[in-house]
Amino acid sequence: MKTLDEWLAYQQQIHARGIDMGLERVREVWRRMGAPRPAPVVITVGGTNGKGSTVAFLEAMLRAGGMRAASYTSPHILRYNERVRVDDVEADDARLVAAFERVEAARGDTTLTYFEFGTLAAFDLFERARPDVALLEVGLGGRLDAVNIVDADCSVVVTVDLDHMDYLGPDRESIGREKAGIFRTGKPAIVGETDPPASLLEHARAIGARVEVLGRDFGWSPLSAGLQWWHRDPAQARYVAPAAGDDSSFVLHDGLALDGAFQYRNAATAIATLHALGQRVRWDARALEKSGHTSAAPLLAGRLQHLGERPGLVVDVAHNPQAARELARWLDRHPVAGKVRAVFGALADKDVEGVAGALGARIDAWYLADLTGESPRGESVGRLLARVRAAVPGAFCGTFPDIPAALAAARAAASPDDRIIAFGSFHVVAPVLRKV
Repeated sequence: MKTLDEWLAYQQQIHARGIDMGLERVREVWRRMGAPRPAPVVITVGGTNGKGSTVAFLEAMLRAGGMRAASYTSPHILRYNERVRVDDVEADDARLVAAFERVEAARGDTTLTYFEFGTLAAFDLFERARPDVALLEVGLGGRLDAVNIVDADCSVVVTVDLDHMDYLGPDRESIGREKAGIFRTGKPAIVGETDPPASLLEHARAIGARVEVLGRDFGWSPLSAGLQWWHRDPAQARYVAPAAGDDSSFVLHDGLALDGAFQYRNAATAIATLHALGQRVRWDARALEKSGHTSAAPLLAGRLQHLGERPGLVVDVAHNPQAARELARWLDRHPVAGKVRAVFGALADKDVEGVAGALGARIDAWYLADLTGESPRGESVGRLLARVRAAVPGAFCGTFPDIPAALAAARAAASPDDRIIAFGSFHVVAPVLRKV
């Protein structure tokens, strides 16, 4: 019998390419498995950024309403088990291994990518756990992503921006068209963008999806007492989430925090999703509570996660320009008396120039790390240095062989009033979390 780690290593080897866009192979194996449906109600969540936070809001509100929610998300940071949860509990090794064995038995000589193998295992595991609702996070794009073999009862596109352009196309219109592929005829299609690409809306109309767009069909406004949400008519608020503190973060059940003003958009989108499903789901918006307390345990590891004070240490998985712009806004809203020091690494196929340029002069010193040891796609520190300096001329930069070395140097140089922000990839956040 293989261990979980042995299964994961095996899955990396059985397909020639790590990413292979297309549904034919995964759909065929799924059918051989009996076409397991993850839950009676399925919500698929796509988008460039904000998918994980939106799933977290959905899960919290459904659980507050007394429903059992299962969540399939990616990537993981420290443990594969993070990807597969039922009723807020990660799947244990034994259940994952049993699901992998069932996928392997059905696979025959059909090859599957690592993500496809894991997606089928999650569907199998969920069908056996019998949750009320399944929340499926798209891995890449939407139309050709493995989770799209299941017809969702409601589909969500949180944001559309430039990322994975080698696979999805060179502009927002191309990317929007790919992400719109998760929409279904006659089913709600929730869009968390106030200015979505025309291609996304055109596809929704062409197939007859019931599209609702942030700012046009639903929206939100911050109140001192909480988040006010409206549908169709801004003058008629439907739900108000209780709150305390400032307006920059949310605390969900069990004191778990989601920081950043952009979380309003994600929360409003999650509420619109559940509202669109009507009587098929029970939920409670009071699961969302704003709070200024940044010391609460994070609901999502690696998303503006606070790990220490004096000097402050924050990690964030921001790895594309849109996410970097949100990080920049958060830094502007939360200044420090001292310097901001960035521990930064990136994958070679990411828009490093766009990410670095979005932060610009907000960063006083860059501690650049080589990621070739963390991932085959990791950017070398030499190329990273050239790309950061191209985007931020005159930037003060140091280069290091890996993330732990970069973090140690930033900590050694920092004063108590400084802030260290470690970001750029899940492959940056993971070694930082392991160190602290």
